[in-house]
Amino acid sequence: MPTKLDVEKEKLIPLSKIRNIGIIAHIDAGKTTTTETVLYLTGIIHKIGNIDEGTTQMDWMAQERERGITITSAATTCLWQPVDEPDLGPHRINIIDTPGHVDFTAEVERSLRVLDGAVVVFDGKCGVEPQSETVWRQADKYHVPRICYVNKLNLIGGDFVMSLNSIREKLGANAVAIQLPIGRESELRGYVDLVLLKSFVYGNENGSEVKVEEIPVEMKEQVEKYRDLLLEKAADFDQELMEKYLAGEPASTMTLRRALRAGTTSGKLFPVLGGDARKGLVRSILDAAVEYLPSPMDLPPVTGTSPKTGEAESRIADPDAPLAALAFKVQTDPYVGRLTYIRVYSGKLTAGTYVQNTRRDLKERLSRLLLMHANDREEVADLVAGEIGAAVGLKDTFTGDTLSDDGKPIILESIKFPEPVVSVAIEPKTKVDQEKMGLAIRKFAEEDPTFKVRTDQETGQVIISGMGELHLEIIVDRMRREFKVEANVGRPQVAYRETIRKLVEQEGKYVHQSGGRGQYGHVFLRLEPLPPGQGFEFENKIKGGSIPIEFVPAVEKGVREALDKGVLSGYPLTDLKITVFDGSYHDVDSSEMAFKIAASEATREGARRASPVFLEPIMKLEVTVPEEYMGEVIGDLSSRRATISGTESRGNVRAIDALVPLSEMFGYATSVRSLTQGRGVFAMEPSHYQEVPDNVGQKIIGAEAGR
Repeated sequence: MPTKLDVEKEKLIPLSKIRNIGIIAHIDAGKTTTTETVLYLTGIIHKIGNIDEGTTQMDWMAQERERGITITSAATTCLWQPVDEPDLGPHRINIIDTPGHVDFTAEVERSLRVLDGAVVVFDGKCGVEPQSETVWRQADKYHVPRICYVNKLNLIGGDFVMSLNSIREKLGANAVAIQLPIGRESELRGYVDLVLLKSFVYGNENGSEVKVEEIPVEMKEQVEKYRDLLLEKAADFDQELMEKYLAGEPASTMTLRRALRAGTTSGKLFPVLGGDARKGLVRSILDAAVEYLPSPMDLPPVTGTSPKTGEAESRIADPDAPLAALAFKVQTDPYVGRLTYIRVYSGKLTAGTYVQNTRRDLKERLSRLLLMHANDREEVADLVAGEIGAAVGLKDTFTGDTLSDDGKPIILESIKFPEPVVSVAIEPKTKVDQEKMGLAIRKFAEEDPTFKVRTDQETGQVIISGMGELHLEIIVDRMRREFKVEANVGRPQVAYRETIRKLVEQEGKYVHQSGGRGQYGHVFLRLEPLPPGQGFEFENKIKGGSIPIEFVPAVEKGVREALDKGVLSGYPLTDLKITVFDGSYHDVDSSEMAFKIAASEATREGARRASPVFLEPIMKLEVTVPEEYMGEVIGDLSSRRATISGTESRGNVRAIDALVPLSEMFGYATSVRSLTQGRGVFAMEPSHYQEVPDNVGQKIIGAEAGR
């Protein structure tokens, strides 16, 4: 077993033996437990932490240990050498353990943006759950190759075949088993490896040791069936294997592994493993990650745009190539200050040198470079292509910024995050708290792109917005603990949006004379609705110089400022396109300020004429209840304006899928417990925004007027 990471030795590991992987899943599927076992097997820790006892390495925040959930993604690095490759030397595996709760989806989003592969963990009792689908789609978006691990097969209801079919049917994934569990539920004692055609079973009572045995006689038929299916699916990715499969000839282990690797790294095949994440057989995940997930060299060159020419450029994963690195996370560390997490795609970062932040066009000094082990740090002299680490000293670099060489600049694709759906008003209790709260909010906004803050112009209240009640609850708790801020917090409010339903054209004119030089700005805007989810587009169609080009940015700024405040109840306007197509100017009196004001007024007036409506966040909901409570739960959901999209049996319980407005779901946890005598559970995540019914829209306006 490899010992704890030795930095000098690790630097000798070639790029082909580096794996950057994430552990992603639905909440409570066992991500953190899986990671803990991996760290134990690789010698990073000497005792597997327990979530219930708050002793895990990766869940290091006080809130994580108290609540037994992952809140922030944690990075670590370890060495692993597969048992059947003793002569090839160790592989280095960089691991990011991500949250499962939907409120912290930004942590998953930014992690997947910089990872080369992922292990998706599923609860063997439930198969694919709502957040499983979300993280799977996020991984699809970033083209991240995946292997799957069906966990908790040792528990009552654990079913590998059901979970495998669930992955195929619900996710539409080309999933193939490379293992079959030996025994069910409490009788689980190992697995059959369908590639090696050997059994691996617990060698002692607690499962920390492993023995190799022959395949159990009673499983021979099942093994033949799934081995044949494995060969059939893998043959699509290797010509030699295809020929042998069609000829009915046996294929070598090396040929089968080569085919599986080709299918997995292409993102078209997903090997599935299964077991109990607390046992030593988790080593099969490490073996599969090394064998089937890509190294930085296996992936296409990273692409971006040149800030000089605007043309596409690419960078290969080579330490000697020009630097291209992406900042994907900012974190405030109590000991070293501001930490910026970085994935290096090409070139090399060296401590004590300057780098160019091409997105913000400024230079920054890297004072120190660190490898992270959750909240522990290990200082290194440099980070090279393919590595993930953290930098100290970058004061003006934020999530999504690109670092590159001054002489060969490149801007990599940034990271897009979902908009917040829940808001609360927050007021500091004392003058001292007010100053500290301002500092805390600034830090949290830097760290978390889904945390937004604004000041209500009418009431003067500070409004903070996030992805859910839990998200904001954690923010307020961190204010109290980390910044000693005492504050009063209002009731959660839904983050509504506004949009328009028809096309209008609107003139905006700002003329002001006060003796001497005046102000003159004059624009014509076209406002038109966009399909749901399209956000906002601005287009310049000025012809003939009716508005000088230098004033167009001011027009766009005025438009955006007006959109932020809306026209019905002050909620932001979205899903519309605004085009400036005409106007006029004055040689002396025209200014950026005048055009900004004219555009802002035209936007507000035009939106009022364009049949504005409210949009509300709709949540995707899954409620799991015993069969006898189905009627009451569905009736309750109907009273909450829910649309039931389906139900399915899962053992002795039923899962109800629905779409329901977020505004109807506050306090639902108490209701579902009451309706099911504490036996019902639910999971909820944002789905989309939808126009609210007229009667609900009137209630929103009335509620806002009464505040």
